[in-house]
Amino acid sequence: MMTMIRKSLLVSLVMFSAFLVSGQQFYFGADLSYVNEMNDCGVEYTVNNQPQELYSIFADSSCGLVRLRAWHTPKWYDGLNDGKRYSDHADFVRSIARAKAVGMAVLLDFHLSDNWADPGKQVVPSAWADVVDDLPVLQDSLYNYLKRTLEDLDAKGLLPEMIQIGNETNRGILLSQEENDAGWVLDWDRNAPLFNAGIKAVRDFENASGKEVQIVIHAADPDKAEYIFGQFIENGVTDFDIMGISYYWAWHKPTEIADAGEAIRNLKSMHPGYEVLIVETGYIWTWESNDDAGNIINEVHPDYSPPSPEVQKQWLIDMTQEVMDNGCMGVIYWEPAWVSSPCWTQWGRGSHQEHATFFDFDNNLLENGGIGWMTHEYDFPTSILDAGMSPHEFSVYADSNSNTLIVRIEPNPISATLELKIVNISGQLVFSDSSVGFINGQYQLKIPDLPAGNYVVSIFGKRGVIGSEMVWIPGE
Repeated sequence: MMTMIRKSLLVSLVMFSAFLVSGQQFYFGADLSYVNEMNDCGVEYTVNNQPQELYSIFADSSCGLVRLRAWHTPKWYDGLNDGKRYSDHADFVRSIARAKAVGMAVLLDFHLSDNWADPGKQVVPSAWADVVDDLPVLQDSLYNYLKRTLEDLDAKGLLPEMIQIGNETNRGILLSQEENDAGWVLDWDRNAPLFNAGIKAVRDFENASGKEVQIVIHAADPDKAEYIFGQFIENGVTDFDIMGISYYWAWHKPTEIADAGEAIRNLKSMHPGYEVLIVETGYIWTWESNDDAGNIINEVHPDYSPPSPEVQKQWLIDMTQEVMDNGCMGVIYWEPAWVSSPCWTQWGRGSHQEHATFFDFDNNLLENGGIGWMTHEYDFPTSILDAGMSPHEFSVYADSNSNTLIVRIEPNPISATLELKIVNISGQLVFSDSSVGFINGQYQLKIPDLPAGNYVVSIFGKRGVIGSEMVWIPGE
């Protein structure tokens, strides 16, 4: 029994160190790109029928990550409503400021287009249309756009924690209108240099600023993710951090929740060192509509039917637990606040998603609805830690005779940016060293002045935890 208790304690502490100390906690997130537009169109969000600031509603519900889309020059907005543009630079600056004001991290999603980008549509911004067939110039345009955007946001104190290079890039990025309309194409001789130019822009910004931004590459459909990310890596697009996936039952059926989990487990196994993040998902809470704009999600899983706020929440809980079990770093819900309004979209007046938000048709937060998915008591399993670790043998022990802590890793880690952290049994960080170097797979450290007891010692590389282990430190 004592062995089982000690094992359970070890698992709990190692899990804690992997998710809290590393900054790679499980993210519950929301894409809130429409919120500024909704507010400008007169929408007021309420909780228990009392007005509340929308970003505060989500922060109070354990939302830790906000995803925001970035369009280059969305001129099509000029003919709608009052002609005000959204998801352009000025608008996402406003959104990032709102997110950071309530303490949420930000994922900025560059569609690399003036309009929606997805597996069927990847049209180059009009500003770059004249150079779409001149690869070096197009690479330079992309590089400068991303780097200057990050520099501007950083100067404003609004640097996002993550950026996404392209949206649902199953077929590549930055296609001419003619090539896009001609049908499926995936030209890696063109695609890889473009992605690597975008990645280089981020890495050059990091080197110049001393700040870190995680890079997301995004593919739709868990069933296609293994092939798509395999293609990225085989074609030399490797210096990114997170594999982002869209997963909706309505569009990716018959891919079940369990299939999504298996796809994530396979990605983690095939490509160690990369995180996996569900960057888009959604589920409806009613078949009804609140306006004349056609709704885009029109199917539900037979086991989660008929739709209701409770069913919406349960689908999200079950899906999240499954992907969590298989090493996923988080789940982001797509547009849970895109409610009906008097304003027009390109296709109708109102919202195409009001039946899949977390709000009723009076814009009041649904009781027992989807937002409660973020505060559910999940079973954080050991498989998350296992899936997140690199394939190294890891050991650590304290030599009381020489007052030395010895960490061994085989094979010898090659990363130049390793960090050691020590956490006590209360989960508090008590020591860290961000410049750890291994010689012949071994690192030695004078034991810090700590009280005697069990501690978790962890080593982190650029893309997460390499190894964690509990050790008894004898103390002074």
